[in-house]
Amino acid sequence: MMTIMSSQFRPVLERIADEIERTPGRGAPADYIPALAACDPRSFGMAVAELDGTVYGVGDWREPFSTQSITKVFTLALDLAREGDELWEHVGREPSGNPFNSLVQLEYENGIPRNPFINAGALVVTDRLHSRTGDAAGALLTFLREESGNPALDFDEEVAASEAAHGDRNAALAHFMAAYGNIDNDIPVLLDQYFRQCSIRASCADLALATTFLARHGIRADDTRLLTLSQAKQINAIMLTCGTYDAAGDFAYRVGLPGKSGVGGGIIAVVPGRCTLCVWSPGLDERGNSVAGVAALDRFTTLTGLSVF
Repeated sequence: MMTIMSSQFRPVLERIADEIERTPGRGAPADYIPALAACDPRSFGMAVAELDGTVYGVGDWREPFSTQSITKVFTLALDLAREGDELWEHVGREPSGNPFNSLVQLEYENGIPRNPFINAGALVVTDRLHSRTGDAAGALLTFLREESGNPALDFDEEVAASEAAHGDRNAALAHFMAAYGNIDNDIPVLLDQYFRQCSIRASCADLALATTFLARHGIRADDTRLLTLSQAKQINAIMLTCGTYDAAGDFAYRVGLPGKSGVGGGIIAVVPGRCTLCVWSPGLDERGNSVAGVAALDRFTTLTGLSVF
């Protein structure tokens, strides 16, 4: 259950929100998904969740938005918990240095995606989770509802349909990997699962709470263990090195936290052993990361001194 109260981070978040409000230039929303293109780039929300479930936010922190690639963190956790290290035979753990939907890199690496957070890697993870659950998107939604304490979380069918209508490159990635024997399910089934996964709508509060298991070293909100200590460390490490498309180095330099962004304008971040954050502002830079979101997380770690470095 969500607990909302004044936290130790209240003055910091309020200061950041004020600074962001006065900052010109917020980037532009993703234009290839109509439902995202209509978002106001000056919208801004930020939430911090502490390990006991206390969550506090500023701005539009309770406004649901399209999670998009942020969900890749949770499908990775759910699959890694089920199959362990066997997963890494099918997807790598290295930064890509290329756009998140690159076909070229996949070809010269023989159908093994560079990491779980580029589209090819996320398709592999979703495929493997679907084989183990029979409904990867449903398993993800259930997990997010339970960890956030919000049973109202759901898919956005309009966004899923829009992504499917513009999903030729993802289909190409999936077919290419299938040719190398790295996809188990029928491609149309996999793509439907993937597009539904990315369409889930959630708020900063929901996502900050849902990510807390990574700050708690693999322990869920109900105090059961999802991941081993090593697995939680692995996911946080991959978020740090691969979580913000081909701008992960700059994100690590500026923010210094494991993070994962999505083209809906959201970014989650983890302070291991302390708290989790989610920030949302739909204006993106040329690499697909929220301009105001990165700036806000940069200010948070600067003002609090909380980073992994």
